[in-house]
Amino acid sequence: MDKKTLIGLLLIGVILFGFTWYNNAQLEKYNRQKAIADSIAAANMPAPEEFAADTLQSVVSSAQSDTAVRQEAATRLGAQLYAASEGEEQFYTVENDLMKVTFSNRGGRVASVELKDYKTYRGTPLVLFDENSSVFDLSFFIKQAFGTAQINTSDYYFTPVDPQNLSFGEGEQEKIFAMRLPIDSASYVEYRYGIQRDNYSVSFDVRFVGMQDKLAQNQGDLGLLWKQTTFQNEKGFDNENNYTTISYKYPGEESVENLGYSKESKSETINTKVQWVAFKQQFFSSILVCNEDFQNGSIEYQTFAPSEDRMKAFQARLSVPFSPQIQDYGFSFYFGPNKFSTLKKYDLHFERLVPLGGWIVGWVNRWLVIPTFDILGKFIHNYGIIILLLTIIIKILIAPLTYKSYLSTAKMRLLKPEVDQLNAKYPKPEDAMKKQQAMMTLYRSAGVNPMGGCLPLLIQLPILIAMFRFFPASIELRGEHFLWADDLSSYDSILNLPFSIPFYGSHVSLFALLMAVSVYISSRINYSQTASAGPQMAGMKFMMLYLMPLMLLLWFNNYSSGLSYYYLVSNLITIGQMYAFRYGVSDEKLHQRMKENAKKPQKKSKWQERYEEALRQQQANARRR
Repeated sequence: MDKKTLIGLLLIGVILFGFTWYNNAQLEKYNRQKAIADSIAAANMPAPEEFAADTLQSVVSSAQSDTAVRQEAATRLGAQLYAASEGEEQFYTVENDLMKVTFSNRGGRVASVELKDYKTYRGTPLVLFDENSSVFDLSFFIKQAFGTAQINTSDYYFTPVDPQNLSFGEGEQEKIFAMRLPIDSASYVEYRYGIQRDNYSVSFDVRFVGMQDKLAQNQGDLGLLWKQTTFQNEKGFDNENNYTTISYKYPGEESVENLGYSKESKSETINTKVQWVAFKQQFFSSILVCNEDFQNGSIEYQTFAPSEDRMKAFQARLSVPFSPQIQDYGFSFYFGPNKFSTLKKYDLHFERLVPLGGWIVGWVNRWLVIPTFDILGKFIHNYGIIILLLTIIIKILIAPLTYKSYLSTAKMRLLKPEVDQLNAKYPKPEDAMKKQQAMMTLYRSAGVNPMGGCLPLLIQLPILIAMFRFFPASIELRGEHFLWADDLSSYDSILNLPFSIPFYGSHVSLFALLMAVSVYISSRINYSQTASAGPQMAGMKFMMLYLMPLMLLLWFNNYSSGLSYYYLVSNLITIGQMYAFRYGVSDEKLHQRMKENAKKPQKKSKWQERYEEALRQQQANARRR
């Protein structure tokens, strides 16, 4: 440990000690002041008899006032609707093969959902949201003798139609559960939920029965308020928060928009139609779909502190076009995992919630990675082995590109003496154009493309990015153990530190460490092959050998261990390929072939023609100056 590090640690210790001492002193001062204030308040408190008399008079006045308010409310709303404003909250649970859906008579809402096939990282039941934070409110206006009255369904207690028939019977594939809010003796609002035996979807129909003469005619739409608070279900708060947001889809579009990812609060107003809105977590979502599309709306979320075991508080305000002639409004919910194959079955582009990347990257994930995972998953239950096989398959597919990249690098290395001669022949800066033209002639005669070593790597880049997008969002890896990692979708830890290192964290990920070492070894091998090609490559030594592995170590320490494991295996295979190519390719034979190519008439490629034309234009511009 050097001198600067010791001084830094001492300064941190002094600051922490001083901060603790200051807080204790302030707390002691606050307690003394509070004790004095309490003593003064006690001295000024009225006598027991006086206090009791004042309190009794206040209670009597309050009761009289409440009675008058209740009588006025009952007159305005009607006896039955007013009676529905008072009651006791009760819960009703319908359970299918996949989830437990609990309904509340308070607002007739879905109060909580538990997914039966999943657990939190602590091993507790996975509850998407609970009854303490869920809100579903439908707002509309009804006509009364004294004018119009706004009804917010979350303020009223619904009456279940058949509360005893909540279990699936033998051979029964769908369970219907309905609740009603009475407006008067002949009209009511009905919430009708449909749950299938083996499905994450819940149909939701809002029916206005006998309400044509009750609904105010001049209201433009029905307002809808939907709120949930999600919990921390995964191992790492920051990693889970990076994938938790509100998403939504416009009608007729395949892509999905989202509110963005943030550790604070965000909000957005939507001024166009929306087909569905999703409260999206890293691996699970709650989605509300409107069969006829929402008219517009606003969405927002607030992020909790990491220590609160809660992730985000979601809220969506939406509107549905209103017409007195419409008696039924159709909606549906999805409460389930963000699994690509599961979401795709609903044919509503739910699968776009899985962040696979766009265009080429998304194509690689959809048509290569996910099918491979699904096929191998049917026969192999260890996802560490599946990742290994996936890596081998990808490496086999891109082996021709890797081989071509190696050949190009080897040719550039063998041309080093000729390149040095050209550098010596044109040492002056004003001869740079001539030197570049001479080098292009040399490359063309030897059959070497200067970009030949880079292009294959660029072609492989979408695959690397696809893996980066897929692994942290793959629910298949969630909770999967492999070697020392207890969850391949989150970071692995072999040592928990008593402090947090900036940009690194408070633990040591062995997969990330091994991956960084493999990057260093691979970079050293590549550098030994390319450093002699020119001074530019030699100048990149620090970045290639040291900076890049260090940056990857800092970055991946808190990332998916499955991703670090994939890059580790990929680098090891690449290192093996480099040694195999070096053993199988003779430099002498390759150099001899290059000399033979130089004797043949050479045809310029389009790239070379464009490059030389650019050089000629630069020369012409230089002469004009």
